[in-house]
Amino acid sequence: MNQKSRGRKPHILFLFSDTGGGHRAAADALIEALGLEFGDALTTEMVDFLKDYAPPPYNQLPRFYPEMVKVPELWGVGFRISDGRPQARLVTSTLWPVVRQAARRLVQEHPADLLVSVHPLGNSFFLQALGHNRPPFVTVVTDMVTTHALWYDKRADIIFVPTRLARQRALEYHMPPEKVVVAGQPISERYTRPCQDKAGLRRSLGWPEDKFTVLMVGGGEGMGPLAETARAVDESGLDVTQVVVAGRNEKLKAYLESLTWENPTFLYGFTRQLPDFMRAADVIVTKAGPGTIAEALAASLPIILYARLPGQEDGNVLYVQERGVGVWAPEPLQVVRTLTRWVCKPHIRQQVIANCQEAARPEASRLIARKLGERVGLRKSEA
Repeated sequence: MNQKSRGRKPHILFLFSDTGGGHRAAADALIEALGLEFGDALTTEMVDFLKDYAPPPYNQLPRFYPEMVKVPELWGVGFRISDGRPQARLVTSTLWPVVRQAARRLVQEHPADLLVSVHPLGNSFFLQALGHNRPPFVTVVTDMVTTHALWYDKRADIIFVPTRLARQRALEYHMPPEKVVVAGQPISERYTRPCQDKAGLRRSLGWPEDKFTVLMVGGGEGMGPLAETARAVDESGLDVTQVVVAGRNEKLKAYLESLTWENPTFLYGFTRQLPDFMRAADVIVTKAGPGTIAEALAASLPIILYARLPGQEDGNVLYVQERGVGVWAPEPLQVVRTLTRWVCKPHIRQQVIANCQEAARPEASRLIARKLGERVGLRKSEA
């Protein structure tokens, strides 16, 4: 007997944690897409499993994550030594006695018709806690290429991955091929809307309408040499507008505000206007976060990567280079050289834009949402 015959809407539980902004953003995008596809025919819920359920000290990981990634080399070492199927099994078997009670309490307190994980750390634990007589469990991988082994558990009913390279990695970890589906990176619908009037959008944002516009984003925590890069571009002699987003890094934003700028420069902290910023800009300078890359591709925005988190973001750099959608420029002067080339030779940037349009998967969130709906017995026509 399905949910409709019992007179109850199907309920989908999203498991995430705020270790970086990408996991929450992916869950938000999928919930938004479910609403667009099925209206109020179902209900959804999000749970930060680390913050709300993990035993100490693991419940502090979301709090300390911004500090942990400030030492990227150490983070990369941790990623590499823990990656691989044997290492993943060792991690999960060692931690299971520690987290067993919390995992079981979570699934008991949040009954659902479908569970969707957008974070690698909890997958095996929740599948173990659910047991054999369980609802469907879906994993949505939010790392683009270099995906950690903890993402993958054969017991999951389906695993959505963003790229073919990620699927290849899943198969190397012995995931059943029929369970691994390339769908793209989930992004909000706001990033997929085309910009018909870039000058008008810049005017509405208070930016100069006719200048080449460089958007600089350091992720939710304002990571990487954002200040040094912005200063180098400003001092390069290029006639550009700079839009710098420092995220939640209030110290960085205050420092940037204390400086004197030659070019028109607009400084922001954490903002929900990034979709408009991307559509209004001519190029983005950013760290190699998978969500930002996917959003830039949807906006047909050429990418300059100036920082990456070793391990999980290494493959993102290669992906951007191989698809011809941007460049890797870890030094401020390399960023300046790329911008100079794209400003002086617009035909080169136009080719990069065309590559972005070819690589983009703006339908990813909708595609995954439809598949999730099918898992709980819904079709779009029923919404």
